[in-house]
Amino acid sequence: MANRDQPVNGRSSKLSLLKTGNLILSDAGKFTVWETNTQSLSSVHLSLYNTGNLVLQNVEGVTLWESFDFPTDTLLPRQLLTRNTRLVSSRSQTNYSSGFYKLLFDNDNILRLLYDGLEVSSVYWPDPWLVSWDAGRSTYNSSRIAVLDTFGNFSSSDDFTFMAADYGLNLHRRLRIDYDGNVRLYSWDEEAQTWFVSWQVIQRPCKIYGICGANSFCTYIVGFDRKCSCLPGYKMKNLTDWSNGCESEFQLSCSRNESSFLLLPRVEFFGYDYGFFPNYTFDECKNLCLQLCNCIAFQFTFYREDGSSDCYPKTRLLNGYRSPDFPGDLYLRLPENNLLSYTNSIQDFKLVCSSKGTVQLDRTYKRSPDNRIVKFMLWFACGVGGVEIICIFLVWCLSSRTQQASNVDKQDCLVAVTGFRRFTYAELKKATKDFNAEIGRGAGGIVYKGVLPDNRVVAIKLLNESNQGEGEFLAEVSIIGRINHINLIEMWGYCVEGKRRLLVYEYMEHGTLSQNLSSHALDWKKRFDIAAGTAKGLAYLHEEFLEWVLHCDVKPQNILLDSNYQPKVADFGLSKLQNRNLENASFSRIRGTRGYIAPEWVCNLPITSKVDVYSYGIVVLEMVTGKGPTKGVHAIDSGGETEPKRLVAWVREKRNEAAAMTSWLEEIVDPILESSYEKGKMETLITVALKCVEEEREARPSMSQVAEMLLCQENDSHSDDLGISL
Repeated sequence: MANRDQPVNGRSSKLSLLKTGNLILSDAGKFTVWETNTQSLSSVHLSLYNTGNLVLQNVEGVTLWESFDFPTDTLLPRQLLTRNTRLVSSRSQTNYSSGFYKLLFDNDNILRLLYDGLEVSSVYWPDPWLVSWDAGRSTYNSSRIAVLDTFGNFSSSDDFTFMAADYGLNLHRRLRIDYDGNVRLYSWDEEAQTWFVSWQVIQRPCKIYGICGANSFCTYIVGFDRKCSCLPGYKMKNLTDWSNGCESEFQLSCSRNESSFLLLPRVEFFGYDYGFFPNYTFDECKNLCLQLCNCIAFQFTFYREDGSSDCYPKTRLLNGYRSPDFPGDLYLRLPENNLLSYTNSIQDFKLVCSSKGTVQLDRTYKRSPDNRIVKFMLWFACGVGGVEIICIFLVWCLSSRTQQASNVDKQDCLVAVTGFRRFTYAELKKATKDFNAEIGRGAGGIVYKGVLPDNRVVAIKLLNESNQGEGEFLAEVSIIGRINHINLIEMWGYCVEGKRRLLVYEYMEHGTLSQNLSSHALDWKKRFDIAAGTAKGLAYLHEEFLEWVLHCDVKPQNILLDSNYQPKVADFGLSKLQNRNLENASFSRIRGTRGYIAPEWVCNLPITSKVDVYSYGIVVLEMVTGKGPTKGVHAIDSGGETEPKRLVAWVREKRNEAAAMTSWLEEIVDPILESSYEKGKMETLITVALKCVEEEREARPSMSQVAEMLLCQENDSHSDDLGISL
């Protein structure tokens, strides 16, 4: 990233290659944000190579600038890390500006990881207390160069090397310093279409400096997952960013009589010691900290093997972590009068059974000579308790059977009224012949053709695995099952077993609109009817159904055609349901398909029904022109050269030229239609589609308005007045 700390407007900024040989990035205000500062007397060209390197060269082949010389947080195979380059992490998982962690060559020729925080800086890999040869490094080679080769082998001039777990050729890899300060090698899994970690430098992430900020410590939850926590008596400075650490809720007095210490077992804060005091006793270490006004805690480490101990008074509490492997404890200095209230804050700490934590009580116990009454009362209580448990179990069994019978009755009633039922996984597996007849797939899952025992042909969608609970899934399915409209695909049932989620739909003989667009089966009348029917179906979802439903993925692949080529919109139930009272609710991630996504998704604006209106407009333009939105349209500019244009811009341009050129419809209409269409209807359809794809969502009509406009045109095909009031 060339401008990670100066992001620009993605819609109004541009990257330009000037004739002078300079490559510049300008923002919406035409100000230069970034440039290569290159010059050339001869012509230049910019090329992106298959290695990932973006190279600016002149006609003589001289390289003026290349992106490999300016890495951000990632190193690609064959890209050099040198004395003049470094990898810098992102600020967070969603903030790509410069973060606090750096991978670089130090002045002693060693490749190191550096934490460069808001207040302090420190090297944390290799371990700073190790000399170079103990860390397996050499300081003698001053070339300071490192590279990852195409086999997954990394080698550095300081003798540091590693090899990917999937060592070998023909794999895509990238080495990245992540926002959490760890360096990981990622490999691409072609089958799963995802990146996985094939190597990482630090196996215990809690030991990364600054990971939880000041006055907080890191703990391991499960495996290598970690959690940050404030120390007792401290609170987070920024509730959304742990790097700012925690701040105290108390005022610490310098008087030793007003301070006390709270034991935090197995907690270590490395660095920022007042000094190192070996062979100090616990009381000596405690008194030393009390004498120092700037001592806010002390670390006491006791070694059982030789009986020695170390004392570390702390002036700052940074780089804290808790681990059962650490032999020492931290004693946190707190005000005496608040000590009891802070004791409740350490419930997460387990008891430590060390020698200094046990005390021999100076007392003996004698057995009572007669305890028969106590024994009798104990046996009597156990008997009564056992009887109560048996009664509770019997009542639970009876109520469970009653509930199951009630559920069966309800399900039978639902099947009798709507035909909507719950299938077993075994039934659907048999209906699809072990899921062999695949008829389509998308982001939501795979669709198979099946035949039910009553000979009904169905489409069965096997959804991708998700963390959605069964109750939440059943609630959404029950809503989808109630949706009934002639232009919406009908759901006949569902299956939920364990993590398996399947939906059973009616089968459409002619497949999807996408499969039919390039054929001669769709004449002008069918295309107009498909546009009108799709609008009616979406209008029903948006405004007529009791629960407002947004589709969020309207595209030709989700518009199915029955035996009469009547459209039925599919996959509408997989989007998030929109509550009537949540007009400005937004989705957490982009849903949709490239080319059909409304600008609101990219600009992170609240999502409304107008996203479906935009996608519908793109679909209509695709039906009219026969051209997809992502492939681009090749138009001829004023100089006679061919240039690619987006579908929407191309149609608008042709329509605006209508005054000077009356044959604009012939230029954009799908050649398959030849000239067999009604001109007035076609102009109306294009006008409506262009209104649907307006950049500003407020300028777009609703789907009910779209359906009404097309219906009016269908009833009055002689109307040429295009003054449509929205």
